[in-house]
Amino acid sequence: MLRCLYAITHEVTMRLFSIPPPTLLAGFLAVLIGYASSAAIIWQAAIVAGATTAQISGWMTALGLAMGVSTLTLTLWYRVPVLTAWSTPGAALLVTGLQGLTLNEAIGVFIVTNALIVLCGITGLFARLMRIIPHSLAAAMLAGILLRFGLQAFASLDGQFTLCGSMLLVWLATKAVAPRYAVIAAMIIGIVIVIAQGDVVTTDVVFKPVLPTYITPDFSFAHSLSVALPLFLVTMASQNAPGIAAMKAAGYSAPVSPLIVFTGLLALVFSPFGVYSVGIAAITAAICQSPEAHPDKDQRWLAAAVAGIFYLIAGLFGSAITGMMAALPVSWIQMLAGLALLSTISGSLYQALHNERERDAAVVAFLVTASGLTLVGIGSAFWGLIAGGVCYVVLNLIADRNRY
Repeated sequence: MLRCLYAITHEVTMRLFSIPPPTLLAGFLAVLIGYASSAAIIWQAAIVAGATTAQISGWMTALGLAMGVSTLTLTLWYRVPVLTAWSTPGAALLVTGLQGLTLNEAIGVFIVTNALIVLCGITGLFARLMRIIPHSLAAAMLAGILLRFGLQAFASLDGQFTLCGSMLLVWLATKAVAPRYAVIAAMIIGIVIVIAQGDVVTTDVVFKPVLPTYITPDFSFAHSLSVALPLFLVTMASQNAPGIAAMKAAGYSAPVSPLIVFTGLLALVFSPFGVYSVGIAAITAAICQSPEAHPDKDQRWLAAAVAGIFYLIAGLFGSAITGMMAALPVSWIQMLAGLALLSTISGSLYQALHNERERDAAVVAFLVTASGLTLVGIGSAFWGLIAGGVCYVVLNLIADRNRY
């Protein structure tokens, strides 16, 4: 295992001194925002499953290592920014779905779920579905996913005007003279103000590596139907589908089936240690795929590779990283995320609305995705694609019929 980690990180570490600071920051922010936005949900799901504090820390370690290995391997292999992540919608489902299950039964659910993901990737069905999605709808869905981050950034001015207002002004001033360093400047001034105001509490943060604990699985057909199958559907529809669509919207292409099979297999191997899923990231990946990460599109894979290294670090110090996330003000994270994603939001909206013939369908996809709609446990990103796709087909059929 250690040899594998060394092999896949060697090339990136050799390049670290030549990687521009904005690229390093993009990789760091992707991991920071991913952990800060949903690590608490993972903890809650683990508590519901009956895990001890030590076991939960082991879960976080296993998740960090799995995401780090998968991100680095896929990014270095394909030379495109492929960022992986745990499924936040899946974790939210587990908070209720694992109630009444033992910890061993929960691990059995994870194994069944990840086996289904591998099977889906091997058959190629998911790849065929993703190929037929129009580019405008993929961009609209991505814009809808990211919209709340932009709204939260400016809403945070209400409760923390000094902190967030200063970050916004510094970002704007730096954007005018040195655009690539605008987010870095905003982050630094934010940290200075947070420390000056005494808003950081780190008394419970202990930097000590925690090893994952193997948990023997218990399998149940009933639990496979009631929990594993819904978790599989949510992971594919609310995590992998938006992740692949986000890559497509950013102009990157990688074979879909190998991505799904590799992440599914890795999650399957790590399942007995608490890894319930590893999927293709959408929100955090957008940071590494944006022009702020690197002006050269072909070099943005470095940002994802850096994120992979930070994933590994976060995995080794899983409990400490989670504690640090809890110690930072939410408004600082919200403003930083909004500023980092601003160009991606604007670019996605442009791509979604640029083609007049596809504009109405794209707007529907954008609005449904941004609405936060959840039906049968599946999030709005999936339903945004469905609604936009239906409009796209119907409107194009009508247009073609009127033409003749």
